[in-house]
Formats: sequence, structure tokens, C-alpha cells
Amino acid sequence: MTLVASVSAADLEKRVQHGHADSNGVKIHYATLGSGPLVVMIHGFPDYWYSWRHQMEALAGKFQVVAIDQRGYNLSDKPKGVENYDMKLLAGDVLAVIKHLGKEKATIAGHDWGGAVAWSVAMFAPQVVERLIIVNLPHMNGLRRELAANPEQQKNSQYARNFQREGAHLKITAEGLASLVPEAERAHYIEAYKRSDFEAMLNYYKRNYPREPYSAGGPPVPNVKMPVLMFHGLKDTALLPGALNDTWKWIDAPLTLVTIPNAGHWSHWDAAELVSKTMLNWLAQQ
Repeated sequence: MTLVASVSAADLEKRVQHGHADSNGVKIHYATLGSGPLVVMIHGFPDYWYSWRHQMEALAGKFQVVAIDQRGYNLSDKPKGVENYDMKLLAGDVLAVIKHLGKEKATIAGHDWGGAVAWSVAMFAPQVVERLIIVNLPHMNGLRRELAANPEQQKNSQYARNFQREGAHLKITAEGLASLVPEAERAHYIEAYKRSDFEAMLNYYKRNYPREPYSAGGPPVPNVKMPVLMFHGLKDTALLPGALNDTWKWIDAPLTLVTIPNAGHWSHWDAAELVSKTMLNWLAQQ
């Protein structure tokens, strides 16, 4: 992983404002910075709102940037039961944040599981989505196809099958998860993970990730109707780039795809400046 200079956690914490939105009784924590049109950012696994630190800094001069903790993570509520992590509920959490902030529409950005949630909001609640930004999460149609037909993707998705097993959360530690992030950030992540619920984290996989036997088919979903900006680090071993093929078939609007050769799964960290500048330029052109 190519590391970038870190935004100071202490400095960012001094400037963001924290709040909670109510999503049918589940409190969703968010951190917000800046003012202007709303951009809602959704993290993936294993992460928390601070994942978007670089982009929050870059966009706050022109936008109100709101990075959430998804349910089960950090300062958001952690309801028990795998059924409470259904994709419809995860998307509902984003809608609750937008409504709580008094906005009618927002640009939605998501990474990893946050990308899956962002795709879902765009498909099923298009009336609230101005634009869509996805970081390292192919459209589910592409991922299903690769899981069904690409042996390398099947092999590299073994981690997801492991996470779907009962009791898998008992093997997870905050320190182990934090080994995935830049060393300078690990202390902050360990604190956030200790406030999180590991079983809840894996419920995302148990409830929403495809299970064997894999099939290219899935529930029909509507095409995305708003402009889409996608980033994909080509060194991502969890989500291989073959799943990006045919993405344009599922979008009825302009698609901008940026592949980054030397970035991995967290391309918004590995290529933070490129991702942030591209987001700003793309948002300005729409």
C-alpha cells in the first residue's frame, strides 16, 4: 500500500461538528465539515467516518461534507440481529441523515460496503441523489458475474465466505483490523474499533454478500439515473477490476471511471490527492 501524508486526527476533530440522525430508532453518528451543497460519505469494512479525512479536507471549502459511521460502527447504534443489517436498512440510514440535515438532495460517496449502500440509495431513492461517487466497489451485477465465472475472484472472495460463518466475529480483534490502516492512524482506529461491534460488522456479509453457489443473476435492479464517478485501485485483491466491465450498461447517465494502477482497496487513501482533486473537478463540471 502506498501511504500518503496523514491529515492530523486531532486537528480534524477540532474542526468537525458531530451529530446523530434517527433512522427508525437507530442513531446514526456523523461528522460534518464545511458548508454548501451536501456530500454524504459512507465508509466500508473495517472503517469509520474518519476514512474520508482527506476528501473532507479537500471538499469542505465548497461543500458541506458529512461522513457517517454506519450502524454497528464507532459512535452509531449497534442493533443486534443479522436482519438489522439488510441493505434496505443501511440505505435508509443515509436517507435519515439527509433528512435530518434538512436537505432534499445530496451527492453520495461510498467506499467498499459504503459503495454498496451508495449504489442502493442511487437505484432505489434516486430522488435524493444529485450525483454518485464510488470508490472500489463495482456494481453488484458485475461482482455477481465475476463470482459466478472468474475463478480468481472466487478465490479472492474466500475472506467473505469466512465472514459469513457463524462465530467468525470471535476471531476478530481491534488491533488485527487496525493492521490494515496506515501506521500513523492505527491508534485512532483501534479506539474506533473498540467502540464498534464485530458481529455487526460481519452481519453486512451474512445478510448482503452473495453466497455459494454463485450465480450471475440476481434480483433485478433499476439503472442508475444520475452521473457517476468511479475510482478503482487496480491493486485491490478483494474486488478485482474485471467486475468493472459492462458497468455502463447499468447507468443511464454519464459515467467517469478512473483506474489507479498503484492504489489498492483504499484508493482514496493510497491516491488521496488524485481522488480528492478529481472529485472536486468532476463536481464542478456537472
